[in-house]
Amino acid sequence: MAEVVVTKIDWVARAKLLQPMLNAAGPRCDAESELPTNVVEALHDAGLFRLLIPLDLEGAEVDLRTFSAVIEAVAEGDGSAAWCLGQNAVSNMTSAYMPPDEAQRMFSDRRIVLAWGAGVNGQAIPAEGGFRVSGRWGFASGSRHATWLGGQAPIKTPDGSQSLEPDGSPSYRTFVFPKASCQVTVGWDAIGLRGTGSDSYEVSDVFVPNAYLFKRTVPAPHPGALYRIPLAAVYPIAFASVAVGLARAILGAFIDMARNKVPQGLIPMRDSDAIQSLLGHAATRLNSARINLHHTLGEIYGMPMDNEREIGLRGNTTFAIHEALAVADILFHEAGATAILVNQPFARRLRDIHAVAQQVQARRANFELVGKRLLGFETGPLFL
Repeated sequence: MAEVVVTKIDWVARAKLLQPMLNAAGPRCDAESELPTNVVEALHDAGLFRLLIPLDLEGAEVDLRTFSAVIEAVAEGDGSAAWCLGQNAVSNMTSAYMPPDEAQRMFSDRRIVLAWGAGVNGQAIPAEGGFRVSGRWGFASGSRHATWLGGQAPIKTPDGSQSLEPDGSPSYRTFVFPKASCQVTVGWDAIGLRGTGSDSYEVSDVFVPNAYLFKRTVPAPHPGALYRIPLAAVYPIAFASVAVGLARAILGAFIDMARNKVPQGLIPMRDSDAIQSLLGHAATRLNSARINLHHTLGEIYGMPMDNEREIGLRGNTTFAIHEALAVADILFHEAGATAILVNQPFARRLRDIHAVAQQVQARRANFELVGKRLLGFETGPLFL
């Protein structure tokens, strides 16, 4: 294997350079229900889809805090772009699970993008050298600009019964296949994250070689420190980072407005004690959630995912989403009628952050799982 040469790149600064373009593209993302070509190309040119691909495959292999900060920065420009980037970058971590030769062959394509949908569906039947997979999945964010898709499916025995793991739990794997082998149903229409093109797709009796499947709830075999955390546990980091970035964008827009707005018959917003107090509290609340999230990511990076780290990551990613949502709602309300105007920078971001908060990674039941673990109850894995 060739020697890996590490070049120090400020990935967050690189992402911030895209913010004006992403902000300008936001309405078009929403109207077209997908990322415009210029946005996809800009993310490619910046190398952001390769953030979590190993260095030995010419990826960035960034640490978790850097990944989070990049997603935040992109979300400050546009929520749909950040959501797709987060989902696609984590899906590209498949590269660390594959045999090196196959990974090199697949990820030598500098424009490769993986995407897949939610849930465990269909079935995978063992075949010589791999599996024959059938299934249907939805919510495949970024699938319109993806080149490969994947899906998580239960493994069945030849007689159709469920295959089991050694501990008696159902056996399932994530299978990766070319997008060309899928039938895609285009129909994404949601109140927020409209530009993610989160369509449905299905495959029927597609052969997937053994090198193109893996179990995403366990660490990858790659020796890099990043890959000691299972792929499934990186998704909530992306979700939380999008929420924080959107809230930061709303906070920035509120500050810009408050400096200049004079509500009819009232004093300038900037001179209002109530606005000053509310703004200070909202900014501190959001920053505290962000600092807490980044502290957690620093603690778990390069470490095995034991019970304590699982609890910390699940609880603090969920908490960050809820705090970001609360701050966004408060600021949207205090912005008054200005915030409801389409040409203002509030409404689209508010819809986006509410769409983030409706996802499984933000459900309040996550706190219940954390509480059960803290009390010593068995809960099964916290990340699926």
